[in-house]
Amino acid sequence: MKTFKLISLQIVEDDQLVDIELEDGLIISQENTQSTWLIEAYINISYDDYFQKLAKQDEDLIVQVVITKKENSPAAFQTKIVTIKHIEDHISILLKGHLKKTNYDYAEIVLKKLITQGLSGEKLLNEFNQMMHSKPKLTLAKEK
Repeated sequence: MKTFKLISLQIVEDDQLVDIELEDGLIISQENTQSTWLIEAYINISYDDYFQKLAKQDEDLIVQVVITKKENSPAAFQTKIVTIKHIEDHISILLKGHLKKTNYDYAEIVLKKLITQGLSGEKLLNEFNQMMHSKPKLTLAKEK
């Protein structure tokens, strides 16, 4: 197994990225034949209702994470919520899943967002290229 520091966590919901402010987190490659990953996010209890709702839906969650350093590119995972544990005024969310094709997923989200904003033609292409070459916002990532 290999363990990495979780720098940022975003949930893909309705073609949007929902930032989750991390207090701390880890991501673990189990290095098994199924290529399983575990993601643990230690977050404020204010997210409890949001994650309880997602857990009750019992559907796969697409999450986007940055590991080790905030300069790293995001990676997308198809996951399920395994547990939600309460620890004083925080919760620990454990997700289990598999790595997805990051660039395609991110590109599709960006493209849908720009089309929804009404962009087309050359303006769409320019904005798409700019967003694809810049890192996703990490305003909620812990600075360490």
